[in-house]
Amino acid sequence: MTDLRPDLAIIAEHVAPGTRILDVGCGDGALMAALRDTKRVDARGLELDAGNVAAAVSRGLSVIQGDADVDLAEYPQASFDYAILSQTLQTAKRPDVVLDHLLRVGRQAFVSFPNFAHWRVRMSLLLGGRMPVTRLLPERWYDTPNIHHVTIDDFRSFVGERGIAVEGAWFLSGDKRTGTAAANIFAEHAVFLLRKPN
Repeated sequence: MTDLRPDLAIIAEHVAPGTRILDVGCGDGALMAALRDTKRVDARGLELDAGNVAAAVSRGLSVIQGDADVDLAEYPQASFDYAILSQTLQTAKRPDVVLDHLLRVGRQAFVSFPNFAHWRVRMSLLLGGRMPVTRLLPERWYDTPNIHHVTIDDFRSFVGERGIAVEGAWFLSGDKRTGTAAANIFAEHAVFLLRKPN
């Protein structure tokens, strides 16, 4: 699973074998295929982009076209062991509602997102006065799919206010893992494993 994007590799490492997953915003199905092939996971996917759906289906994956903001409401409660939302939270119209549904349909949920408080983002705004364009945030302000600019501290506060249990948290700087100390400044991406309150 070394050819997976770093946040997906973290998720794959922590998914238990033989479980049922729903990958929301699954892209071309790279994570689903890796989990199916290495951990015998029963994987389902939901993806907005028709080209990505076709690519995932061509891999023999069960993926349907749909919108997380609308279609997650149709899934039954606790129908998956894990619901996964990777690099999609910040593109949702109502990320709070999407997270509610994610934790409703999955017994646990993985959420990964870019950290908009990373020092490079801060420096770009401070010194250049412009929205950053980086390797991990390559779109310009007018063509980015990101509509909610979440930070690690924002997310921690959000889950804390809702009493959502954080079962695990991993942080990435570039393609390498970094520590939790000052992650809001030094991590470019975050991966959280969540469980809904009892």
